[in-house]
Amino acid sequence: MSRQIALLRGINVGGHRPFPKAAQQALAESLGFREVSVLLQTGNIVFADPGTPPGETARIIQDRISADLGFSVPVTVRTRDELAATVAANPFPQAVAVPKSLHVTFLSDVPADVSRLEALDLGSYAPDRFRLIGRELYLWCPDGIGRSRLADAVSRAPLGVTATARNWNTVNKILALADA
Repeated sequence: MSRQIALLRGINVGGHRPFPKAAQQALAESLGFREVSVLLQTGNIVFADPGTPPGETARIIQDRISADLGFSVPVTVRTRDELAATVAANPFPQAVAVPKSLHVTFLSDVPADVSRLEALDLGSYAPDRFRLIGRELYLWCPDGIGRSRLADAVSRAPLGVTATARNWNTVNKILALADA
């Protein structure tokens, strides 16, 4: 059976927008989703494909969160096959040796304007690098994301789409959960 993955942005971070793992699972099940699993507290919900397009699934989840919790949570949804393609398309295979140094930002759509990203002088941010492939932005920070000036610059570039990031470890754990 195929699966979809809902990636929630900005929940349970620094005590803001609390949404415990058990509540995430209960919400998904209340929407009629089957075979629901939640990875971590940060909003990675895996479930049997409900038969709706991922964009529609995202809207349904967002609307329910807003109605039930009283705050807005951006949601991006990928199918299991889309997530597997993201893993396969990794432009920085050398980064997998230190998976916390590699991050994927999942975008709700292909950004129409990437001029701010293209204008970045990548040489001044070395050794950090990024690459935008479709609806995924890969960011490799060999010295860690916490000290990365490129991570800051990329996150401030307005792309006009919903974005939520996961480190490589989490991306692979989500895929393994979708395959279970």
